[in-house]
Amino acid sequence: MHYYRYESEAAEVSCCYKYMMFSYNIIFWLAGVAFIGIGFWAWSEKGVLLDLTQVTRLHGFDPVWLVLAVGVVAFILGFAGCVGALRENICLLKFFSGLICVILFLELTVAVLAFVFKDQVREWINDFFLVNIKAYRDDIDLQNLMDSLQRLNQCCGAEDPDDWDMNVYFNCSKDNPSRERCGVPFSCCLSDPADNVVNTQCGYDVRVKGEDQSKVIYTRGCIKAMEQWLPRNIYIVAGVFIAISLLQMVGLYLARNLVDEIRKVRYHY
Repeated sequence: MHYYRYESEAAEVSCCYKYMMFSYNIIFWLAGVAFIGIGFWAWSEKGVLLDLTQVTRLHGFDPVWLVLAVGVVAFILGFAGCVGALRENICLLKFFSGLICVILFLELTVAVLAFVFKDQVREWINDFFLVNIKAYRDDIDLQNLMDSLQRLNQCCGAEDPDDWDMNVYFNCSKDNPSRERCGVPFSCCLSDPADNVVNTQCGYDVRVKGEDQSKVIYTRGCIKAMEQWLPRNIYIVAGVFIAISLLQMVGLYLARNLVDEIRKVRYHY
């Protein structure tokens, strides 16, 4: 007595593509959960979750928004990829592929537009700096972001240290009662590797007329500092961009191959 095994009974989706796709996306999913958790933790520390109207009252850029946006996108990508792979769901896998394509297109578009309209981009970055200089004391995360940018780039203000006149605490007007009047944040001060403790008062009174600012603080603006940094590190920037693009293309390749495998199996049935 002979038994025949039909091809449809043996057809199945490749475990290699299936679990590679799952492993690839579990990282995105966990990263998304972590970023969202960090974002809400930061808001809870600032009391935003107790008073959501604070979100609309902020006049500067809140870095928490960026953390939450990255977290949401990573979570959605990871969820669609993981569930789509495990459940062999073509719709979720197509959604994952489409979202990856949109992100790749946006990255390429931003890069091209930044190169073509570099003068407008410079003006936008300058306005961004000035708005956040004005709101420097309004949000602790914004304050830390501005301090980090100035320390890393060894700069002060957007164009020069006098941009800090836009802040109510640092402006040089005679009716300003602040002790920080005519000063700059400590992140503008020249750093000494021998100092183990940060002197947060080093920027006091440095913009008073007659003072030699170059001996105490960075006098170069952050816009110029970033313009000088980019040509020196163009290969690093290009390498990071290519690495991110290749990582996204790997996910796209796995998703498309898994969809084809699922369709072949369903065709046999």
